[in-house]
Amino acid sequence: MRTLIVNIKELLQVREKPIEKVSGTAMKILPTIENAYLLIRGNSISDFGRMENLDGITADRTIDASGKIVLPAWCDSHTHIVYAGNREGEFVDRINGLTYEEIANKGGGILNSAKKLQLTSQEDLYQQSAKRVEEVMALGTGAVEIKSGYGLTVEAELKMLRVIKKLAENYPIEIKTTFLGAHAFPTEFKNNKDGYIDLIINSMLPKIADENLAEFIDVFCEDGYFSIQQTDRILTAGKNYGLIPKIHVNQFTSMGGIQMGIKHDALSVDHLEVMDTNDIITLKKSNTMPVALPSCSYFLGIPYTPARQLIDTGLPLALATDYNPGSTPSGNMNFVVSTACIKMKMTPEEAINAATINGAYAMNLSKTHGSITKAKKANLIITKEIPSYGFLPYAFGSNLIDTVVFDGKIMSSK
Repeated sequence: MRTLIVNIKELLQVREKPIEKVSGTAMKILPTIENAYLLIRGNSISDFGRMENLDGITADRTIDASGKIVLPAWCDSHTHIVYAGNREGEFVDRINGLTYEEIANKGGGILNSAKKLQLTSQEDLYQQSAKRVEEVMALGTGAVEIKSGYGLTVEAELKMLRVIKKLAENYPIEIKTTFLGAHAFPTEFKNNKDGYIDLIINSMLPKIADENLAEFIDVFCEDGYFSIQQTDRILTAGKNYGLIPKIHVNQFTSMGGIQMGIKHDALSVDHLEVMDTNDIITLKKSNTMPVALPSCSYFLGIPYTPARQLIDTGLPLALATDYNPGSTPSGNMNFVVSTACIKMKMTPEEAINAATINGAYAMNLSKTHGSITKAKKANLIITKEIPSYGFLPYAFGSNLIDTVVFDGKIMSSK
């Protein structure tokens, strides 16, 4: 099956030669082709160029994209989409003055979600999560990482990971799986934290490895959650089972988590709302991708990742949603891109790079996703008729997506 998209007003993120990521001043450059065509063969990008060079190309299906922009589907490298129920009560608590930490201390937060999930059947959990996957697909996400971490028991963590595996099997977008058993300490281990870490290492990890349920391992390294030493122990154990480290760090405090992540060659360090000079210097000596989660900052009213400081010192940056029931109940990458421009002073070019090729890097998907490159997956967004790509972050409350293409197939058209 060959699909030809013609009369594209502007084709974004065109990379003739494959790249892994973009950093520093290169993030301000977004290669495009005006008045373009794009040919899809099977599930891959086969050809693209200017309309004047279209002669001789035929297809089984042709889509006229006059006045519309085409870009790679979003790559969302940090989500917690698999969860049970919701936490709107905590949302009201925060409005009434309670902090994130105060809510957690009274049994809310992650432990609240864990209790609900433990009581939810695997099939019910799958059905709830499948709706969210379909939601983010309609919003243009073509690759997504999903973490466990709302189980906090052996069986509940395995249940989450099995649901993620089933989602990956049943949907055409790329779904990457991260084991985040070290998301919080269960109540029963409040006074025996080493005992819970033993459970992660000696009971959870072997079973996850036996069923091949995860590619990455993550830890919430933060004051009141997992210490630097505990993070070190968990990441070391995960690497022994072949899991690639990622890490939640610097959401509320700078306590050496970035340095620990880099010590373990973490693929990404995520959140980064609170940073110091030493954190930035350390990142510049690594291949680790910093990941900002602006929707979380928006929802919780906490500082935003200092994007300008990171990029202006030559670092790369990725953007992700952090979709979860407590601090970011949204998987809308379009809003993330807009918020990055409005609140973090990223240019549209920087934000689109961060949400496509750099997001792909943060999931080990640079070879197949994140840019318009021949032989990459045909995962695309076709916008409605808009004046320019700067209109995407500008019109932050509008749905500007006309059509999404995943695995070479037209998945929705409005």
